[in-house]
Amino acid sequence: MNISILSILLGLGWKCLLNWALVFLQRSHICRSFLGVFSVSLAVVDTALTLIFTIIHIHSDGHLVLLDMQLTRYHMCLLVQILGHVYSALQWPVVVMASLEHFYTISLQPAASWTKWMVCSLVTILLWNLCTLYIFLWSDFIPVLEDVSHQQMHQCWVSHATEIPQVVSLLFLTLGCAALHAVRSTRLLKNHPLKDQITDQSRSHSRRRFVYQVLRIFLNTWALLLIFLAVLLLLPVGIPSYLGLNVAWLCFLNSFLIAVVLCVVCPASLLAQGLAAAPPDSFCEWRFKFSLAAEET
Repeated sequence: MNISILSILLGLGWKCLLNWALVFLQRSHICRSFLGVFSVSLAVVDTALTLIFTIIHIHSDGHLVLLDMQLTRYHMCLLVQILGHVYSALQWPVVVMASLEHFYTISLQPAASWTKWMVCSLVTILLWNLCTLYIFLWSDFIPVLEDVSHQQMHQCWVSHATEIPQVVSLLFLTLGCAALHAVRSTRLLKNHPLKDQITDQSRSHSRRRFVYQVLRIFLNTWALLLIFLAVLLLLPVGIPSYLGLNVAWLCFLNSFLIAVVLCVVCPASLLAQGLAAAPPDSFCEWRFKFSLAAEET
């Protein structure tokens, strides 16, 4: 898509404001998870990019020189294309790392807060560096620039954020399969001995009830955004790659991955006994109601 430079500046400015507003909203536990640490790093990168864009745009007459190189609108378009591809390359690694962290937090004993913060910071720095190297060394990225002088350049070619529909489709499919497996699990009890059937039915009922609560909590919080994403998947509307990765999307992704991991692991008994806790989430309040008799059975 071909977007004007002024629109890019305005879009980045609003994105920075939204990023820092959500980081401030989650300030109490922003550094307690990988997605929280990554959100801070993304807000910093977006802010730096916006400031660089603004400075170049103000000195678009060509009087801005850095390291004996004259910075013009060509460099603005080149930079936004590079960052857009880096953001796209980060989508799947972020999903994988956040999923592994949530699985570890729910299934195992969590590590100390300062240890977890150090690990999350190192992983965040490593992901940024690896994805940047991937774009420059191994990807087929080729910058697209207009063949005009920088004085006449007022628009930039920007790619679409194609990874967001892929991530949403896969997460919907995973969550749906987990819910379907929990709901239909009682049909597998036909071949079990009668003495084990009561216990298995009780466990299956507890699992179905737990998955139902997970889905209800998630849908009550993110229903409007899910409708928007569904419309986005159906309509041929593209999201610029430099806007595809933002803190609001990471907040939704955090809740979505927590719901998926809870449905797959289904730690109902551990949560009922206080031996496990849901990962930090500023939007979904993961509180569950259990039948203690069913859990004891």
